[in-house]
Amino acid sequence: MRYEGAVYRPPSEAGSLIIQMTIGCARNTCRFCCMYKAKSFRIRPLNDVVEDLQMARAYYKDYLVKRIFLADGDALICKTEDLLYVMGEAKKLFPENERITMYGAPRDVLLKSNEDLVKLREAGLEMVYIGAESGDDEVLEFVQKNATHAEIVEAAHKLKAAGIKVSVTLISGLGGKKYFENHAVNSAKLISEMNPEYAAILTLILESGAPMYDDLNAGKFSYLTPQEVAEEMKLFLQNVDSEGTVFRSNHASNYISLAGTLNRDKEAMLKQIEQAEKRNVYKPEYYRGL
Repeated sequence: MRYEGAVYRPPSEAGSLIIQMTIGCARNTCRFCCMYKAKSFRIRPLNDVVEDLQMARAYYKDYLVKRIFLADGDALICKTEDLLYVMGEAKKLFPENERITMYGAPRDVLLKSNEDLVKLREAGLEMVYIGAESGDDEVLEFVQKNATHAEIVEAAHKLKAAGIKVSVTLISGLGGKKYFENHAVNSAKLISEMNPEYAAILTLILESGAPMYDDLNAGKFSYLTPQEVAEEMKLFLQNVDSEGTVFRSNHASNYISLAGTLNRDKEAMLKQIEQAEKRNVYKPEYYRGL
């Protein structure tokens, strides 16, 4: 396989074969993100993508490749017929494959017809990862997410109607101290309205190259303290109502590791947060990372 630049994937795709369908991110406007700032977005030639699949098959000749993740930032932006072709070739080369997944920006989803999404699901697309980041429109505008609360919800419903699972990511602390409460409560409303199969919350860590990193150094933006992040998480859990959603907040960036299924495990997770607050025990900064 040939990879260009740093390659990112969701934590749950750690054991997946990663193939770059695109290079970079088509929008690349998010002010908190520096993952694709060094790349100029482009869709790779289909022959190159298929050659990478062939190289992977030769390399993993004695290994069952059950999961394939199509990178980079938003492979769903590619033409449906191109995705179907690549997925078809992947199925031929890896008949043992059980699922194909990719990132999809909300507006990428909305650009697809219902028929397109059904075809993609029938070809093996099991799940799309949506980086919602927040459910609050002011925060979404502040970070230049290029999507609204309503668009994110609509995208999730459209995927689910086509039989495609949805995994949503939020970022704790993204609204800073200014949007603390609105970010938590409206993110809870977002998940409640989407009712995704999976939802995860990371905690904001800004890196050099992200515009908000410059704001941080200039004193225009401040991180939440671990205690404030805990309070934000409590607000989220107290307000979310999304029966059956598998919830995770156990990423390396999180101060408190939480895992459960909504709504069943809400109270247990709230008690876990309260215990951490009572003991003032949070993950040390040197253990946190992306």
